Amino acid sequence: MSENKTVYPFSAQTMLEGVEAMNACGSRTTGSSGHNEFVEQIKRQITEMGLECKIDLKYFDRWEAKSSSIVIHSETGDIPIHVSSPFPYSGETPPEGVTAQGVQIIGKHVNFFPAKNKIAVVRLKDFKSVYSGVAFNQKSAMPQDLKLQRFYKGPVATAFVKFPFLSVAHNIGVKACICIWEDMSDAMVEGQYLNFILDYQNIPALWVNETEGKKVLEACSRKDPITLTLEAETEPGAKGESVFAVIEGENKEESIIINTHTDGVNCVEENGPIALLSMMRYFVEHKPARTLVFAFVCGHFRLPKFKAPGAVSDQATSLWLHNHKDLWDGKDKHLKAVAGLTLEHLGCREWKDYYGEYRCTDPIDVEVVYTGNKKMDEIYFRSLEGRTRVRTVTLYPHNFLHFGEGQSLFNVGIPEIALVTSPDYLCVESESHEMEKFDPELMYEQTVSFIKMAELIGETPAEQLGKADKYTLGVGKI
Repeated sequence: MSENKTVYPFSAQTMLEGVEAMNACGSRTTGSSGHNEFVEQIKRQITEMGLECKIDLKYFDRWEAKSSSIVIHSETGDIPIHVSSPFPYSGETPPEGVTAQGVQIIGKHVNFFPAKNKIAVVRLKDFKSVYSGVAFNQKSAMPQDLKLQRFYKGPVATAFVKFPFLSVAHNIGVKACICIWEDMSDAMVEGQYLNFILDYQNIPALWVNETEGKKVLEACSRKDPITLTLEAETEPGAKGESVFAVIEGENKEESIIINTHTDGVNCVEENGPIALLSMMRYFVEHKPARTLVFAFVCGHFRLPKFKAPGAVSDQATSLWLHNHKDLWDGKDKHLKAVAGLTLEHLGCREWKDYYGEYRCTDPIDVEVVYTGNKKMDEIYFRSLEGRTRVRTVTLYPHNFLHFGEGQSLFNVGIPEIALVTSPDYLCVESESHEMEKFDPELMYEQTVSFIKMAELIGETPAEQLGKADKYTLGVGKI
């Protein structure tokens, strides 16, 4: 393994420049013009390294919100309501919108019958009452006393668990839906691109913050008409490209898969490609012990259309693995993947609601890392030597949950190390691209650590690397 004094062909400054170039493409939702432009940047840089850039092309029906509004028509005049964000792949209205009485949905978000031919209003309280051990099972930490928060909460968790069943509302005949964030600050929920794991719902839906939501609920009580507008751009047969390249190692029979995704909405959600490109520059100059396969997959923000056939709980990398078994399954003279590395969401500062104020609460958000077995956990912590910024916990994949693109590797038995830090702003679409919450020095250190992981894996015999463990079950340790 390289010593700490190694000079790397990248720096915090070059990573910052890479992220800024990515941001210049605009929002990079799956298959959008901004996303396609970013993928072209990746392809160009791979080619400039003298490597062959290989492409998987998939077509899908793309949906993108273009404009939205809510207006309450009260006896004293119209009241405009600020929209926090559109609900992705929900639906659209005609240019004039839809006008109807708002009806608050009580109880489970499937009982939409009272809102037939009306606008359903759904309240989503912060998902803060369920113990984190349901979703997580902690292994190790640095510092050793660091623990995950006892209750998994925030907009991402809330939207993924408590989302309204919009397709049910559509089938009942509801005209539109207003979703109200509750027990979360207005600043934290602004611009959240959630929920992005659902298929097209065929009913327009908008998110509003708690302050604006109170106005909507008052309108429901008064039975005021509400006009909701959500116009969208649809593109049948939009293209999505996954890109990959191979750096041949001394061992040409075994591989290490290094993957990330290319689609997202801000500077940390999909900055993994910047780290992968930096790693590639290093290994082009320093021939690896084992063959390295770098995969930049498309579809993380359109999972219903970018999964392997038959996949249920899995990520977009599952489709890439399905299409390229010759690079990992070890059968019929195929390369045998002995390990995998997944890089997502690098350089995250911690921002939380703190007594109602949304602000930076730590210069480093907790680096959440899945390690596929005991040896991978050991290698991960060895790679952290020399770091000046470390605040990390490692996890077992638990109760069939494994967040991030490393899950696909784990599900096919490849022991992996997968960084998937999950800040509350992970899915925020904003003019700043959330750059005020990003630390390029931290991203640099994390990337260097992953180079060390690749080198440590490269020098470890396959039998010692072992196989991926199984999911742990029950109530996890926090």
